[in-house]
Amino acid sequence: MSRTLSSADISASGLSAERLRMEVVAENIANANTTRTPDGGPYRRKEVVFATAFQNAYRTTVADMSQQQGVDVVAIEEDQSPFPKVYQPGHPDADEQGFVEMPNVQMSSEMVDLITASRSYEANLKALRSYRQMVEGVLSLLRNG
Repeated sequence: MSRTLSSADISASGLSAERLRMEVVAENIANANTTRTPDGGPYRRKEVVFATAFQNAYRTTVADMSQQQGVDVVAIEEDQSPFPKVYQPGHPDADEQGFVEMPNVQMSSEMVDLITASRSYEANLKALRSYRQMVEGVLSLLRNG
């Protein structure tokens, strides 16, 4: 019985992790033009780092699969890629040559991340709904039988 209960836990951890990932992507999109942060300099894109439950599955036997805990968020890290420079001599953050360091946020990458997170969220939700339907079916059989 614990194996089927853990499936709901795994899906729930996936839902939680993907929700956080969508929130981080939304923050990146909201700050795509922020050239000055409290830390100084432009906004630096953030990424969510997940624990790899997939690797843990390779180290266990089929009998131990019920011990899997799903997805864990390990960290939210800043992307260390360089800031693009844009020529805007009238901007308050422009250097002597008129260039402004912009955030390292690329809208196309953020949209791909958002779609991926959204689809992963939907897949986890569908798995959770399927689990609920199976449990309801078992309970119905037990009541009628």
